[in-house]
Amino acid sequence: MSMMRKLFRSAVLALGLLAAAPSLAQQATDARFTIAVIPDTQNYVDHTRQRAAGFPFDARDMMTEQFRFIADNAASRGGDIVFATGAGDVWQHPVIDIDPDHAARGFSPRALPSDVGPAKWAPGVREVEIPASIAAYRLLDGALPFSAVPGNHDYDAQWWEESWPRDLTAPEGDLRRLGMIHVGGLTEWVRVFGAASPFFKDRPWYVGSHDGGADSAQVFEAGGYRFLHIGLQFAPSDASLKWAETVIHAHPGLPTLISTHDFLDKTGQRRAHPVVDINALDPFDNSAQGVWDKLISRNPQIFMVLSGHHNGQAFRTDPNRQGGAVYQLLSDYQDRNRAAVGAGLDAAKAPGLGDGWLRLMAFDMTGEVPTVRVRTYSTHFKRYASDEPNYALWYKPNEQPQMTDEEFLAQDEFTIRLEDFRARFGPGRSASQQ
Repeated sequence: MSMMRKLFRSAVLALGLLAAAPSLAQQATDARFTIAVIPDTQNYVDHTRQRAAGFPFDARDMMTEQFRFIADNAASRGGDIVFATGAGDVWQHPVIDIDPDHAARGFSPRALPSDVGPAKWAPGVREVEIPASIAAYRLLDGALPFSAVPGNHDYDAQWWEESWPRDLTAPEGDLRRLGMIHVGGLTEWVRVFGAASPFFKDRPWYVGSHDGGADSAQVFEAGGYRFLHIGLQFAPSDASLKWAETVIHAHPGLPTLISTHDFLDKTGQRRAHPVVDINALDPFDNSAQGVWDKLISRNPQIFMVLSGHHNGQAFRTDPNRQGGAVYQLLSDYQDRNRAAVGAGLDAAKAPGLGDGWLRLMAFDMTGEVPTVRVRTYSTHFKRYASDEPNYALWYKPNEQPQMTDEEFLAQDEFTIRLEDFRARFGPGRSASQQ
């Protein structure tokens, strides 16, 4: 998600007290389970959207509510959620102008207006945004295996690169007039979510890491199968992709999911945001298409890719080089602002938070062809997308205006048939074999 739009838009928001989230009705069985996908959360923890900054509520409570819902509905606590993965952009702001590595390579940040910048934001990041993120993820600790991947907002530095030309032919207000964003440095991320962090150190399900934990691997068991999950950092380098391949080879035969921040845009294309095209700026970092070409299409164990970054939703299926289906899903609701509008703010000015929406992917392994029922649930409104009569009215204009209401809802509630899953990964173990 672009940084500058967040920097200069109005940051006023209001919200009522948060009620406790309801429990999922179904308990995990030997063949049915759910994976939770947590979209970009940076707007919830943004230090400018908390009571201490003069706002009438703590927006971070909405993130806490999401994570409490997942923990309360974990299989270990009688629910059916067996794994949770964050899609990146956990917090909002950078803390330094540029990291030493990129500075040494000749990159340089363009000067920002005097009233914005890392020097101004860093205290809020370290005192509010990161502690709020830790508190939310701590709710998952001990409840279920989970993953977190860094998005562009989670890097120590995020800057407008001086060497990239501005497109002054773009319309007024178009971010291309500002140039291109680059990112670098993961000191804060590794401190919080690295392999040696309290979240992951000595956890038996945390089976590998690279770059201090910016890339990581987890395993979990459900539905008669042992699954491998690999989390990749934003615009991963070739070294990250080679590491991921070694992890897959070390876990032969396991159905594998990938989480990475930027993969699909809301049209379903593997295409970067026009001002956050890291590969165009720095070939050291891979584009989404590069990740597909160099890792995903080459490794037949990978059957699903989960991502965020682009506000909206998308789904596509492509065959890998061996002909196996790879299901790719975008889930990102960070610009949804109905919670603020419901509190009395002008719809045209109320900043997005996300309205508590997250993805629940319910696997059913009972039939000859396993299925995944993909649903979108709001821990704020306490209902699924299909249960909200105003769903398309509220969100379609900003996310998918070209769709009908029915088409828009179908983007957030649909079923995937895993047609070749048994052929690729075997019949699975029965309850008596587990």
